Amino acid sequence: MSAQAPSAVVLVRATRFLPNPATAADNAFQSDVPAGESPEVISARALAEMDAVADALRAVGVRVHVFEDHDHTRPDSVFPNNWVSTHAGGLVGVFPMYASNRRHERRADVLEMLKSEYRVQAVVDYSGLEPDGIFLEGTGAMVLDHVSRVAYVARSHRADEQVLERFCADFLYEPMAFDAVDSAGIPVYHTNVMACVGTDVALMALDLIPDPVRREQVRERLTVNGRRLVELTEEQVREFAGNAVELCGRHPDGRRRYVMAMSARARASLRPDQVAVIEESCEIVSVDIPTIELAGGSVRCMIAGIHLDRRPVAERGPTLAVVAINEDHPVTADGRLVNQG
Repeated sequence: MSAQAPSAVVLVRATRFLPNPATAADNAFQSDVPAGESPEVISARALAEMDAVADALRAVGVRVHVFEDHDHTRPDSVFPNNWVSTHAGGLVGVFPMYASNRRHERRADVLEMLKSEYRVQAVVDYSGLEPDGIFLEGTGAMVLDHVSRVAYVARSHRADEQVLERFCADFLYEPMAFDAVDSAGIPVYHTNVMACVGTDVALMALDLIPDPVRREQVRERLTVNGRRLVELTEEQVREFAGNAVELCGRHPDGRRRYVMAMSARARASLRPDQVAVIEESCEIVSVDIPTIELAGGSVRCMIAGIHLDRRPVAERGPTLAVVAINEDHPVTADGRLVNQG
């Protein structure tokens, strides 16, 4: 498994999808549903797009875990990367969400799957900070360099520096926070719409960082180890070009296959020279998801990468010791009843 590019992902297949009215105030990328389109039609289109993303990732050898969501009160559940992140060494983060109607997107079944199929040592849950008005929306708010251990964060209502410092101390990242605004002075709501960090290439709209000193510090940190930088324009960011993610698939013969997943809209906004730089290290996999993009997120937002070691098949399920103390099976491995001591 690559340190930066996960080989497995979690996707959520939401059967009821509509742009979330609770997030429209500070999400400049969000759009209204086209006039005359019924919720049923929008949901059906979004489902087809979700399935297309899953199929495209499987086609390049990425392991995809899909969770169905039939709860119609969770309009943004298709974006699980905002509430959960995983990290090498067996750590899982659970994050506080800005919009109150997003907070029940957190799912115990996703965490249980991670524990049963991957090596999880600890789950660090920051969601208790929500009543205090402190938020950090996972790998939407943070773009993580897992190799150099840097967390790039555009300050916003959804990315509080206090909890960022706590996360970085707990997970051993260097915080690199900065202000980022568009040409109208509106703050970037999630860092992952303006930046993507891959193994050997990064995409970032550095011009959205108004402080020239901080802008050059970010540039230097991104490229210090030889990583190529593709500088995005504000127009490309609005086309979701920054909302991409590097993944590690497999060729049929088992060789690693590095891909950059993004939407067809994002891919179309890139210049040929930018595409050439990206394709020096990974192939671009693009999927058309115009309905989902109405909600202000794109392919990166849909993907919660799994940076955990997989358990061997033989290890899955409870051990004999655990079975022995299960009240439904009160017989120990040596044939004695549990209550006999």
